[in-house]
Amino acid sequence: MADALDVVVIGGGPTGENAAARTAGGGLSTALVEVERFGGECSFWACIPSKALLRPPEVLWLARHTPGARDAVKGQLNASEVLAHRDRMVQGYDDSSQAEWARGAKLEVVRGHGRLTGPRTVRVTLRDGGTRELTARRAVVLATGSGPRLPDIPGLHEAKPWTNREGTAAKNVPRRLVVMGGGAVATELSQAWRELGAQEVTLIQRGEHLLGRLEPFARELLEKALRESGITVRTSTQVTRVHRPGGQGEVTVTLSTGETLRADELLVAMGREARTQDLGLETVGLTPGKPVEVDDQLRATGVKDGWLYACGDVNGRNLLTHMGKYQARLAGDHILGKQVAAWADARATPQVLFTHPQVASVGLTEAEARKQGLPVRTVRVGLDSVAGTALLGEGLNGAVQLVVDERRRILLGATFVGPGVGELLHSATIAVAGEVPLDRLWHAVPAFPTVSEVWLRLLESYGL
Repeated sequence: MADALDVVVIGGGPTGENAAARTAGGGLSTALVEVERFGGECSFWACIPSKALLRPPEVLWLARHTPGARDAVKGQLNASEVLAHRDRMVQGYDDSSQAEWARGAKLEVVRGHGRLTGPRTVRVTLRDGGTRELTARRAVVLATGSGPRLPDIPGLHEAKPWTNREGTAAKNVPRRLVVMGGGAVATELSQAWRELGAQEVTLIQRGEHLLGRLEPFARELLEKALRESGITVRTSTQVTRVHRPGGQGEVTVTLSTGETLRADELLVAMGREARTQDLGLETVGLTPGKPVEVDDQLRATGVKDGWLYACGDVNGRNLLTHMGKYQARLAGDHILGKQVAAWADARATPQVLFTHPQVASVGLTEAEARKQGLPVRTVRVGLDSVAGTALLGEGLNGAVQLVVDERRRILLGATFVGPGVGELLHSATIAVAGEVPLDRLWHAVPAFPTVSEVWLRLLESYGL
């Protein structure tokens, strides 16, 4: 006989946790089902461990730009201490504290693989081999996230390459590392392992540029920084074959140029795929293996009565942890009867690359805005135009660009490149999401001498 609850959430990562906490906080009985670790990819194999690896190199980089401090920093990073810190940040890969939090949030914690068996019904294959049948009186929420995409390249699967999981969880620094990809995971982990002591890091991007969705000036500045840190960046290049007998030892990578590279590890960071292959989507008329298409209330389209929701990477709308959490909160509110709609994941998405320098952006790029036919003007200033940047250290620079809707005189987007600019991003996010008029933004006075005074330089350059 099935256990009946108001809501069943499949997937216990940040997205699922937020959806479940929202409905439980609103008084609905809610089950949270997780097959692996509560806390999900972000907590154990992505956001948290990668930033734990990147922070010590960033601190050292800043110290080397600071008079007096640079004299005190003569040696190299202690890689073993950094890796130990990473392990502490992921709680030794133990999710018991996350599960305890879920119970404290009044959630029914279910460990096992959840699968739809029909409308409003979920069968969970428990870790001990048993099963549990759950029925949702009000809603089922899919929040199973995504997994790494491995392209169909001869020898690649057999070579057992690193994905983001091995790339953040490795116990030793590889002497030679080849990285396939040109996005956030590829750039961040290339720099992390190079700074931790890898002697050779080669980044291979099949496209003409790294980080193709960024403003051109931002990707150019970051690519320059990566090269200066000792990373070999190969753009407009593809991997055509991989050879690694037995999936261990030295790996040989053949490029489209005919060259071969030899490395100790190969990291593949070429996109993500929604985890929908074994969710039972076919039992409710949907297609396994594809993202679950949703409306702006996060309800799966094509499912009668609107009881099925999909949030985060699993719906393919916006593959960022914080946007999955945003969607989850909105879905939870909608299940509770509130009239809400998701729109920020299309118009006001913030994103930070935790390289050094950092790259932070929100909203539309100039190209995206022009493609939509909007009346666009851009304004760009150097980050070294304010005293706050000079006080951070010598030789530190960067740039900031705003994309302005000239007709409405509001911000459509902003991009920052420079030390610590991730902490400047939320002000831009508020301006973009809130459609704050530039004439009013002029009265938001930045404190002196902070780097945020760059906002004043931008508005002055615009003509205010």
